[in-house]
Amino acid sequence: MEDNAVDIIDLGSDIPDFTLWGMFSQADWIVQLVMLVLLGSSLWCWAIIFDKTKRIRRVVAQADKFDSEFWSGNSLEDLYERVKKNPDHPMAALFVAAMREWQRSVGGRGGSKLAMGLQDRIYRVMRVTVSREMERLESYLSFLATVGSTAPFVGLFGTVWGIMNAFEQIAISHNSSLAVVAPGIAEALFATAMGLVAAVPAVVAYNKISNDLGRYANRLEGFADEFGTILSRQLDEEHH
Repeated sequence: MEDNAVDIIDLGSDIPDFTLWGMFSQADWIVQLVMLVLLGSSLWCWAIIFDKTKRIRRVVAQADKFDSEFWSGNSLEDLYERVKKNPDHPMAALFVAAMREWQRSVGGRGGSKLAMGLQDRIYRVMRVTVSREMERLESYLSFLATVGSTAPFVGLFGTVWGIMNAFEQIAISHNSSLAVVAPGIAEALFATAMGLVAAVPAVVAYNKISNDLGRYANRLEGFADEFGTILSRQLDEEHH
């Protein structure tokens, strides 16, 4: 009876641990490294996703508020004086850049050629400002695309390496039973699962954020065209 009890305990101690931590701790160090890289990439992706989502909502709300002030009929010079010291969102920065260039050459002295040059400078300043502000909003977005495209292959590398180790264990033990093969295969497939867990949210978030930023960029460009038309009209009135 005592021998049987010892045998049962020994058999129980050989049961592999199929928990997440168990599969990680039992894996080969290269597979562990792959898992850590994928886990770190996934966490960083989620940090970017939360930051970008929050920031896009904020700049859209700020643009709505600024639009209301801009089209309220009040003086643009008064609006410029209020926001020029702290243009804290892209649309305000676009407005301030154009108004600053306007005031540097106010009145378009010198005739129609200088007035035309002023219009060109204002449009150029607004294009540069839109490009700079969108570049800031799109920062780190390429990391999502990189993780979305490479994480499955990184996970697949971990899987292939893990399966190679599993076959090596079969060769060493001269035993191809499921009890010998299953732990290594499970650890290997866990790497692929982690690759997909990192890649899928990154791809979905990248597409969503890119579309949102694209719409916001179109909004900025539309505002730049409208504001440029207003300034151009004012220049024409001053020269007639």
